[in-house]
Amino acid sequence: MGPIYSFADFVDMVRRRLSIIFRVFVLGCLVSLWFAASQQHEYETAEVLQIARPQIAGELAKSTVEGSSARRMQLIEQRLMARGTVLEIIEKFGLYADQPSLTPLQKVAMLRHSVRITGVAAAREGFSDDGTISVLTITARMPTAKQAQQVAREFGRRTIELSQASRIAQARETLNFFAEKEAALSEQVAALEDEIAAYRLEHEVALPGTIEFRREEIATMNQGLLEIARERIEIRRAADQAQAEERPATARRMLAEFEQKLKTLDAQEALLSQRKAALEESLQTTPEVERQLGAYDRRMEQLQAELARMTARRNEAEVGFRLETGRQAERLTILEPAPLPDYPVTGSRKNKALIGAAASLFLAFAVAFVLELRHPVLRTAAQMQRETGLLPVVSIPMMETAPRRRGIGGLLLRLLPWRRSRGAG
Repeated sequence: MGPIYSFADFVDMVRRRLSIIFRVFVLGCLVSLWFAASQQHEYETAEVLQIARPQIAGELAKSTVEGSSARRMQLIEQRLMARGTVLEIIEKFGLYADQPSLTPLQKVAMLRHSVRITGVAAAREGFSDDGTISVLTITARMPTAKQAQQVAREFGRRTIELSQASRIAQARETLNFFAEKEAALSEQVAALEDEIAAYRLEHEVALPGTIEFRREEIATMNQGLLEIARERIEIRRAADQAQAEERPATARRMLAEFEQKLKTLDAQEALLSQRKAALEESLQTTPEVERQLGAYDRRMEQLQAELARMTARRNEAEVGFRLETGRQAERLTILEPAPLPDYPVTGSRKNKALIGAAASLFLAFAVAFVLELRHPVLRTAAQMQRETGLLPVVSIPMMETAPRRRGIGGLLLRLLPWRRSRGAG
């Protein structure tokens, strides 16, 4: 059974519940004023960073810092929002100094909530998304305009420094890795050379560079032995001719000279033959020694090839490190510094108070309506006829026995129409 069916019923309800409506409305207005007064204005500003492309093309000088810029920015954001970094910024600018009751963890949570870091993806090349970011926006919302500007610029500065430091650190670690690898391989090559030299010395094996030289020396000795044999033949022919044509005394003298030359040639031949035998013996090796020398050669080739690759990579890493230290690779630059905000971004306190007053008035009428629903009383002849279908014969109005109220409340009661009766019969 609803008590309100017409505007007259509504006016009658307002007249009867004016006291409670007025109290709820006043109380709601006071709460709204307190809430609006307790709200603190917030100012918002943003600093825009641009990710600049490398000054030198990657085909000419490639950077050793790999990975997408989105992932690097994500790691930098995690380091920026670390508890230690946030506490440093709070202490540097004296943030939340007007709220001494806050704990450090609460301050950290508030600052993390007040700062946003968003990135804008770069235009795609083709259909693949390489995770490249073109613009990075750092937005700060703080109680004062100066604090908002300071926090946004501080986060922007730290973002640039962390990006540069992380890229240089990664390039340095890459360079150090390849340099250490190259040095280790150089030491292995030197140690293997010493091991091969010791093995050749132990088994009396000539070094690879002297084998050809000794073979040439043996060929020269063979040529010398042929010359000695030719001279010996010529001497013997001359001796035979002297015996046949010369006088005996002259022949004996010439034969003695020929004998001396033959002895000299024999001594030279013996010396050359001995030297030739020693050289040929030094060139002779056993199959086991040959196998071990082949294994040494293969191992040396592998080490030298790996050393050449490490040297090439170390050169590339050095070029990448120079690009990073010279800020010629990908880098962050300030595209738009954070300006000082002119107006707060939060709503006006006056508007909040007016909205609270309107809500209080609505709540007051709602309370009055709920009270009417809890006490469904037939107050007029029209209500009795509408609810029961019976038309009252007599309607006796309620007589005012209490003294007339004065003031604003009494004035409002007198202005409202008198439609309530004591009952119907």
